[in-house]
Order: sequence, then structure tokens, then C-alpha cells
Amino acid sequence: MGFFKEFKEFAVKGNVMDMAVGVIIGGAFGKIISSLVNDIIMPLVGKAIGNVSFTDLFINLTDDTHYETLQAAKDAGVAVFAYGQFIQTIIDFLIVALCIFLMVKAINKAKKKEEPAPEAPAEPSEDVKLLTEIRDLLKKD
Repeated sequence: MGFFKEFKEFAVKGNVMDMAVGVIIGGAFGKIISSLVNDIIMPLVGKAIGNVSFTDLFINLTDDTHYETLQAAKDAGVAVFAYGQFIQTIIDFLIVALCIFLMVKAINKAKKKEEPAPEAPAEPSEDVKLLTEIRDLLKKD
């Protein structure tokens, strides 16, 4: 019975639950970024450089036959070097990293605003002021 109780305490700790939520949200966020890259950014970049689809950039490693798309080459069983998909994955990663950096930066900025400014030291009492004056006068003599 002790094992299950210990496991339950571990599983419902705040850190474990926070991590689980982070992983789930991170997965969903990754899908959004992938869609942004694949469906919006890369088509615009491809259009700008001459109607090129990055996913179809590849080198046929088997023979000299020309295939219009990467999928057509793969369907034909040709060994390919699919560098276009690699470029797209790198751009995907860079955008995700940038978004995470901006989120962490915003969170850190919000945390700094929440921290109260340190309080000024309390004014010494009248007794302490008087004793300080007496001490200072005695030092002069």
C-alpha cells in the first residue's frame, strides 16, 4: 500500500503536473508553428524565389531520371537526398526557438514587475539618534 501512496504523491506534485501541461501545450504549439511554416511562410518564400516548393527540392541518387516531385521519386523507389525538407525543418525549428525565446523574455519581464521594491531601512528611534549624537560628541573630545 505504501508504494501506491508514494506514487500518488509523486504524480500529483505541482512540478509533475506543470511539466505535463507544458508538454501538452508545447506539442500543440509545435503543430501551430509547423502549420505556420509549411502553409504560410514557405509558400511565400518559394513564390519569392521563383515558384519553388521547398518540400520538392531533392537530388535523385539512383539514376538520371527527372521526377517532378519528391513523392513521385519516392513512389518510383528512387533513393533521394531530400534537402528541401531539411531546409524547411530548420526554418521550423528557428521559428519555434524564436517564439519560445520571446515568451520566456516576456515572462521574465512580467516577473520583474511583480517583485516589490526593497523597503528603505526604518528610521532609527529617538533614543538611538540621541545615543548616536552622544557617541559622536565623545569621539570629538
